[in-house]
Amino acid sequence: MKQWQRYLAELFGTFILVFGGTTAVLAAFKVVGGGPFGTGGLNAVELVAPFAFGLALMAGLYAFAEVSGGHFNPAVSLGLFLDRRLTFEDLLGYWIFQFAGAILASLLMLIPFNHDMVKATATVPASNGQAVFLEIVFTAIFVLVILHSTKSDRFGGSALISIPLTLLFIHFASIPFDGTSVNPARSLGPALVGDQWTGFWVYVIGPAAGAIIAWIIYTVVIKGDTNFRDDMQALRAEVRPPTTPPTTGSAPPAG
Repeated sequence: MKQWQRYLAELFGTFILVFGGTTAVLAAFKVVGGGPFGTGGLNAVELVAPFAFGLALMAGLYAFAEVSGGHFNPAVSLGLFLDRRLTFEDLLGYWIFQFAGAILASLLMLIPFNHDMVKATATVPASNGQAVFLEIVFTAIFVLVILHSTKSDRFGGSALISIPLTLLFIHFASIPFDGTSVNPARSLGPALVGDQWTGFWVYVIGPAAGAIIAWIIYTVVIKGDTNFRDDMQALRAEVRPPTTPPTTGSAPPAG
């Protein structure tokens, strides 16, 4: 695939994830006003959003995974870069287009809805400390599943199902506490368009740290590699721009 095809696939895949998931959040508010649902005391958003984000991710994967790998998440791209499945150039490109896709999704939500409704789809932590811990742990689980399922000879065929199901379980577990992101792009779109920045740093630091932890666990437990020196040298060589030997303007002596 050409580079621009991969980048556009990431843009539209992230768009599907964010637009589908956040629209479902608004649908839950509209149906029951965001109030208690049934007798269990669960908010409707806590019941609807997990399915919406899981199924939206599945839709994006089936539409674009064969083109770009179906990251749709800067934390996922970071994990795959650390595992050297993605070049540094593509990491930056994927990040730019993932964030663009999320912002586009939130911008287009202003057409059928309004600014306050888009603001309501932002991820806001109940407690910064609690939320950053959950974002780290659940992002690590999510990225770990992706790292292994996309390489496994035994389970590789089920990756398009296992990955959305993992995201669904993560939303069920953590959405009452931090709104559930595990994806900086998903959080940036509504935060920027809705101008809702409360605790936004949680959804950047948490997923980034979780992706790094996932890669470390995957490298040690799954790959059995405990020597990180070679990995660090390879990553530094990837990030560092190539050096050009200085020219003196005169030819070296013959012989």
